[in-house]
Amino acid sequence: MIALKLTQVGNSVGVVLPKEALIKLGVDKGDVVYLTDGPDGAMRIGPYNPEVARQIALGEEIMDEFRDTFRALAK
Repeated sequence: MIALKLTQVGNSVGVVLPKEALIKLGVDKGDVVYLTDGPDGAMRIGPYNPEVARQIALGEEIMDEFRDTFRALAK
């Protein structure tokens, strides 16, 4: 577990990530990270992954195209 300190940044509050966290995330100064909801209700922070974004977009296209089929199968 890595403890993170909240700090004032102008009118906002920021989180300082220690070097070991940056290495583990594979990010560096200026990179974008995302805070997402985890399945257990916890929040997760991670880097942008274009391959995952592509896979999600493809899955959404398939779900839209075959929406009626999925509804029929769900019955």
